[in-house]
Amino acid sequence: MSPRTLYDMLIDGHTVARLDDRSGPGAEVLLYIDRTVLNEYTSPQAFSGLREAGRRVWRPQAALGVVDHVNPTAPDRNAEMPDAGGANQVRYFAENCRDFGIELFDVLHPLQGIEHVVAPELGFILPGMVVGAGDSHTTTYGALGALGFGIGTSDIEHYLATSTLRYRRMRTMRVTLDGTLAPGVTAKDVVMALIRRIGASGATGYAVEFAGPGIAALSVEGRMTICNMAVEGGARGVIMAPDQAVFDYLAGKPRAPKGAAWDAAVRHWSTLRSDPDAVFDREIRLDAAEIEPLVTWGISPDQAAPVGGHVPDPEAEPDANRRRDMARALAYMDLTPGTALETVGIQRAFIGSCTNARLSDLREAAGILRGRRIAAGVRGMVVPGSSSVRRAAEAEGLDRVFIEAGFEWRQSGCSLCLAMNDDVLAPGERCASSTNRNFEGRQGAGGRTHLMSPAMVAAAAVAGHLVDVRRLAREH
Repeated sequence: MSPRTLYDMLIDGHTVARLDDRSGPGAEVLLYIDRTVLNEYTSPQAFSGLREAGRRVWRPQAALGVVDHVNPTAPDRNAEMPDAGGANQVRYFAENCRDFGIELFDVLHPLQGIEHVVAPELGFILPGMVVGAGDSHTTTYGALGALGFGIGTSDIEHYLATSTLRYRRMRTMRVTLDGTLAPGVTAKDVVMALIRRIGASGATGYAVEFAGPGIAALSVEGRMTICNMAVEGGARGVIMAPDQAVFDYLAGKPRAPKGAAWDAAVRHWSTLRSDPDAVFDREIRLDAAEIEPLVTWGISPDQAAPVGGHVPDPEAEPDANRRRDMARALAYMDLTPGTALETVGIQRAFIGSCTNARLSDLREAAGILRGRRIAAGVRGMVVPGSSSVRRAAEAEGLDRVFIEAGFEWRQSGCSLCLAMNDDVLAPGERCASSTNRNFEGRQGAGGRTHLMSPAMVAAAAVAGHLVDVRRLAREH
């Protein structure tokens, strides 16, 4: 057999039938899907389709339902939805999970949280799985050695009825991170550096494998950040070979195997890696030593620069399309070419999202905030990625650090990442955000988003403007 990438191994191992005579990229197959995670926002039409056709869910135990998109995150949690549409979505979701036998973590469940935080912390996602779910950031699970990708509503319905999907094989890309990250540089900066380099569509049509000593040195939660946000570079499928750090992360998780089954699983998981001489369709190398703390200045995740840099000038861009996009971005963001990024003031600071709201993220941000206060005129919000993360942070006293610094300590949910609830920016408000997307209106109509790491958000909140977190770290 020819050498294979880990992506090809997983696709080959999950192929139920070929749907055409082709092989390799572009070939269509019927693909077996091991698990899915459902939310109240992307599932209603799928369940309605099942009801209308009189079909049942084929393997309800392979699905997990989580309310996360529309729920409020106010410090005092209750089940009331301030928006009638959101209330209807949550009600119908509960009805569907009940009628189709799917486990549900509703708003008041002690394990509620953002789906891409909850599923890994449960051990619901394991190495070697293929996971399709109705959210593009399903790529997060690549950090565990599982191939994850987002699917549409009709695909959700097909999966629920059959445990399979019609799937077109992707090309393969390997991103190798060499070296070691400098202090103050995080996994968020790594993935932002990649997207800045390849563009917002640079990985379109590819399944991306991350590898190299720089990846191996990262925590599993840091790897989740990279896999989560790689979709902003166009990737539809992300994976990392599982290693001892992954096994240690999963050991003892509630839904992970136990005893002899665990030992057998680890032996198998240890074989999940690309063949040494496997050929990828595209190779990219990043030097960790060259990566600096990054912030976005525009309205696409690839419109980013080192925080110590300046707002770029569209007139210096030779490509007409990029020049037009840059000018549009600067007009929306109300920024002038040549402006030092560290002089850009903010009114909001948000630490949260499926990208950066895990316990390690909160620890890093609290490390910057300890003994400090956020600047006058800045409203800070911390929204833990799950109820479990919230309890763990409180057990360490992180909540007191945030509150004493002037941040609001809130309940878990997607919150200000996508403004689908009552957490929104006002028109013109500028936000330092640990989220994954800075599109126009993403955090509220007219709101202006600057993406960065959680520690960078904390630093900006203290300074009242964008700032290199390394400045504050040296002062501690």
